[in-house]
Amino acid sequence: MPASKAELNNFRVSTRRARLLVDQVRGQQVGRALALLDLSPRRFAKPLAKLVRSAVANAEVKNERDKAGIDVDNLVISKITVDEGASLWRIRPRAQGRANWVQKRTSHVLVELEER
Repeated sequence: MPASKAELNNFRVSTRRARLLVDQVRGQQVGRALALLDLSPRRFAKPLAKLVRSAVANAEVKNERDKAGIDVDNLVISKITVDEGASLWRIRPRAQGRANWVQKRTSHVLVELEER
């Protein structure tokens, strides 16, 4: 059972771009993952770091509420997944009065932390 989890739904980034960053932090300790995300130049790094911090805060609240004895310093990102969200369809004008459809993709991200 995970120590805590946090979820980010309908974020405007394609799943392919998000998974490139998520694969780097999967299985890492929380402190190391946050350091890696803070130094990353990718646009999705800041929202992902915020999501990991939210999961840590959830673990702290759960620890205080349930007297679970969780050590926040030993938390590890045990599971992190990126799934497709709804796509927004937009029209891009083209030459000679034509138009093309463009998909603006969204993602759902789930982070689960465990103590090791």
